[in-house]
Amino acid sequence: MYVYLYDDFLRQKKYDLIVKAMETRLTDFGIAGKIIRLQNFTNAKAVIDDEIGRGATTIVIVGNDHTFGNVLSRAATCDILFGFLPVGPENSVAEVLGIPVGEKACDVLAQRRKIKLDVGWFNSRYFVSRLHILPSRIMVEYDDKFKVSTNYKSELVICNLQPFNWKGEKQEYTIHPQDGKLEAFLLPITKKSLFGKYKYEEPSVFPFEEMIVSSKTPFAVDADGKISKETKIKIRLAKKRVEMIVGKERRF
Repeated sequence: MYVYLYDDFLRQKKYDLIVKAMETRLTDFGIAGKIIRLQNFTNAKAVIDDEIGRGATTIVIVGNDHTFGNVLSRAATCDILFGFLPVGPENSVAEVLGIPVGEKACDVLAQRRKIKLDVGWFNSRYFVSRLHILPSRIMVEYDDKFKVSTNYKSELVICNLQPFNWKGEKQEYTIHPQDGKLEAFLLPITKKSLFGKYKYEEPSVFPFEEMIVSSKTPFAVDADGKISKETKIKIRLAKKRVEMIVGKERRF
């Protein structure tokens, strides 16, 4: 049984036609199912666990990058197959997974090409795409061997599924979300320009299995779109992977 988790933004009238087209296509494939509309306060894990108990075999996230991260940040370790139907803008995750935006995503879902993806963990939360620490004075320790600190603020990006793009170059670092490691990109900030924009040194790139990031003052952590303030976090791979339906044009 398929269960579809719709993001609340899909209630907007401008999405009526594409949502209707997708639902018709799913019916044609014989994989239409129960629709649950997510709210800001929805506990995705509780909803999914309940649906598993009712016989669900596939949970399909319908929305954008934010929807994808919001659901999997809590439910990544649920014992069920996940699918994704991307709608609208802000769908970089879909491109990595090889899933076209809109109606054609239903074809990928129907083909049920399944793989298992690494899941990141930090302070009892999960992330599948990436974790971003905004400019802060931080100390980084990883794999019980190395320590990194800077005299100035730094940004730290931990990538798992999404590729890393550095604004100072056209180069893109492709990440493999099945290699049993996370990749970290540390960007030391040298100074601000006259227009308030940061200037960066070249990023330091290193794979790791476990990392501790700490600071004397709270720093902002953005994990798949969920932002929190922390003074110390431990980052590692979760013990369990998430099973996901992907397209043949996936980027890994």
